[in-house]
Amino acid sequence: MTERMAKPKAKGTSRASQPGKSATKAKSPPKAGAKAKPGAQANGATAMSASRLIDERIRSLDGWRAETLAEVRRLIHEADPDILEECKWVKPSNPFGVPVWSHAGIVCTGEVYKQVVKVTFARGASLEDPRRLFNSSLDGNTRRAIDIPEGVVLDAEAFKVLIQAAVAENLRSSAPKPKSPPRAGAKPKTGAGEANL
Repeated sequence: MTERMAKPKAKGTSRASQPGKSATKAKSPPKAGAKAKPGAQANGATAMSASRLIDERIRSLDGWRAETLAEVRRLIHEADPDILEECKWVKPSNPFGVPVWSHAGIVCTGEVYKQVVKVTFARGASLEDPRRLFNSSLDGNTRRAIDIPEGVVLDAEAFKVLIQAAVAENLRSSAPKPKSPPRAGAKPKTGAGEANL
């Protein structure tokens, strides 16, 4: 009688690589009348529904804050017509979420507080700001913000330049990195068919 020894499993293999086993389960369409999981509606929101949520957010605000957020939104779209509107961080205490404008990554967010409308640039620290619009979150290494209190008029042209610079920074940082040339004195790699001498 011969004993059969189990063949050791090769490193890096998983059940998914074995024939007949599926790595992922196919999702069936939701049943009619089924409720979405909490947050699923916000995460899967289309640009149109996000725009509607931002519209609702602006309508829900009072006076100067509504006007300021609407003006910020208008200037963002003037600066970059291809910008994508999103609503993130939707929760019961903030049913409209936070307006977010993205192009190759988050460009900025628009938050509303009692005393200010805050426009936070995700990569603001890496942007030139010759007109000194940034007046908040100045100590961080990444973000910068513009706090707009009641009665203050935003410099529209300087703001649009910041939006365009933020989009350019996102595109630059999301571009594939070129491979660096081999270091001087490094040994060349040998191919599978070449012999080491």
